[in-house]
Amino acid sequence: MIDRVLPDAVASSEEFDDPPDAVLFPEEAAVVSRAVEKRRREFQTVRHCARRALRELGLPPAAILPGENREPIWPPGVVGSLTHCTGYRAAAVAHQRDVLTVGIDAEPHEPLPPDVAQAIARDEELAGLAELTSADSAVCWDRVLFSAKETVYKAWFPLTHRWLGFEQASITINPPMIGHTGGTFCARLLVTGPVVAGEVLTRFDGRWLATDGLVITTIACC
Repeated sequence: MIDRVLPDAVASSEEFDDPPDAVLFPEEAAVVSRAVEKRRREFQTVRHCARRALRELGLPPAAILPGENREPIWPPGVVGSLTHCTGYRAAAVAHQRDVLTVGIDAEPHEPLPPDVAQAIARDEELAGLAELTSADSAVCWDRVLFSAKETVYKAWFPLTHRWLGFEQASITINPPMIGHTGGTFCARLLVTGPVVAGEVLTRFDGRWLATDGLVITTIACC
């Protein structure tokens, strides 16, 4: 599913449950040794996905430990992202020589809890959500926005190692073409971005998908 919204340079793997053959490296197991069972299974399966995706790149399995800000630490020369929600786990990785940064997020395709949209959305984004809902109420546009914001942060952090608040990027969601279950989005950065190839990065472009009870958003800067 997630490969539908990722470029060919990015390898991905996904699971819709927790397979019995998923295992942790000892150093990974130590990280979640005191975690509840649900957290441990999510942590284990998403790393199982990561190792399968690394194999697609021709790379050996490796421990994927969390950094100080819970970001995944990838092997040298690799960029990637992890996500999990109820009933879904996924990983996406790429060679750093091919892709600058990767961000992915998955959410249940259902409305956000009351007042959450107001808390995470800027005024212009709320106006955009109203327009999108008026045109197509079958899509939970507030959830697409939330997922896109999560994905923006995951793409931003490896480049900057700085926090990016929900209010520090303005996202425009583009509706899908007729007959499609997903579209694109643009995130305009409202704080100074990193310098990439001699120019300041001012935006991220991403893709979204709403199908089979899930919302998936991705960013892959090639």
